Amino acid sequence: MSASPDTSPQPRRFIPAGPLTGSIRVPGDKSISHRSLMLGALAVGETRVTGLLEGEDVLATAAAMRAMGATITREQDGTWSIFGVGVGGLLQPAEPLDMGNSGTSTRLLMGLVASHAITATFVGDASLSRRPMGRVIDPLSLIGAEFEASEGGTLPLTLRGISPAVPITYRLPVASAQVKSAVLLAGLNTAGITTVIEPVPTRDHSERMLRGFGAELTVEEVDGADGPERIITLTGEAELKPQTIEVPGDPSSAAFFVVAALLVPGSDLLVENVGLNPTRAGLFEVLRQMGGSIEEVNAREVGGEPVADLRVRHSQLTGIEVDPAIAPAMIDEFPILFVAAALAKGTTTTSGLDELRVKESDRLTAMAQALTGAGASVEEREDGLVIHGTGGARLRGSANSRARTHLDHRIAMSMAVAGLASDDGVLVDDVRPIATSFPNFIALMEGAAAG
Repeated sequence: MSASPDTSPQPRRFIPAGPLTGSIRVPGDKSISHRSLMLGALAVGETRVTGLLEGEDVLATAAAMRAMGATITREQDGTWSIFGVGVGGLLQPAEPLDMGNSGTSTRLLMGLVASHAITATFVGDASLSRRPMGRVIDPLSLIGAEFEASEGGTLPLTLRGISPAVPITYRLPVASAQVKSAVLLAGLNTAGITTVIEPVPTRDHSERMLRGFGAELTVEEVDGADGPERIITLTGEAELKPQTIEVPGDPSSAAFFVVAALLVPGSDLLVENVGLNPTRAGLFEVLRQMGGSIEEVNAREVGGEPVADLRVRHSQLTGIEVDPAIAPAMIDEFPILFVAAALAKGTTTTSGLDELRVKESDRLTAMAQALTGAGASVEEREDGLVIHGTGGARLRGSANSRARTHLDHRIAMSMAVAGLASDDGVLVDDVRPIATSFPNFIALMEGAAAG
């Protein structure tokens, strides 16, 4: 019997097309979408969300919050309505919580559950089940939660929460917005002050949104031994108030179209409504340093988040040495930056990217192999890639080469963009993972290239 369509890889060859022109709008920000569902589910009353990313990762978060008592519905006009249970009101889920491919859902929900007197089992797909959860287990164990995890601290994992939990002061050993957020979310239902010390600033959507929902949260910047640090304090047993949220476009999704427009001759594309939170917009800064024409139009603020439309025009890029200090502000965008570097003039050097080895895939090895197969000149180092660009000439790889995605949506989309800047196209081994974060990616790309 043949495999069902749901489990069979869906290969696709992405080939050069026309210039990217006109205007497009990318789906809502994934980080903000996750958090709006979680905090809406902990507020008393109705939270309404427009622009929510309806990818598989975010839908996994919605399903988990429903399983723990929240009422979450999608209205015909695309608005999402969330009636929350209140902080401390989460219910014991009857079944394991299936996180699919979403590391964000898993780590943040572990924080939420940890300070409630309930038990939850987290399961996920093959890719997620290889990702390390120890970095979240460690601080949540300090508040009193108990864990039974698979070997190596991976899923499947059972968490027994505790209430009352113990407030902690926790210094992040690695730059991780997910670990920071997990500790802060656990602090919501913990009497007293929960403190997170962040040696390297990471995306601050949790802090902005927690404040927006009415949590008592402060952020102080101090001089640490190794440079500036952020000290984030949250007063527990919070009472969250329902909100109306407009989710801006996801800069990580916009990144693929920005790079595609820079690389394809004749392109002049407007990417509308892009969230430009400074902790997320590092890629656009790096691309400008390389000579990319990226203009911010109609800059504004929506729900406490900076937003603008980006006008992107084809540009000759020049390789640079990327400052590792910017990595936390663009950690998810390095795969597509590697594609831009492959077409640049000269050499691009990246370092300090150990974190990329524990994402949905080992993104350093995966991108090095995929780009080499597509005809790029790539050296893989322990903590980054060195890429010698073509100077704007199209990539010329083996016609038989196949880009392996390793079930990683960002590898798939990055190599799709590489196909637009190649002689014979790039064969991506499986486009199914794209649906986790950007369900209409292919249709939007085809539309932009058709003018």
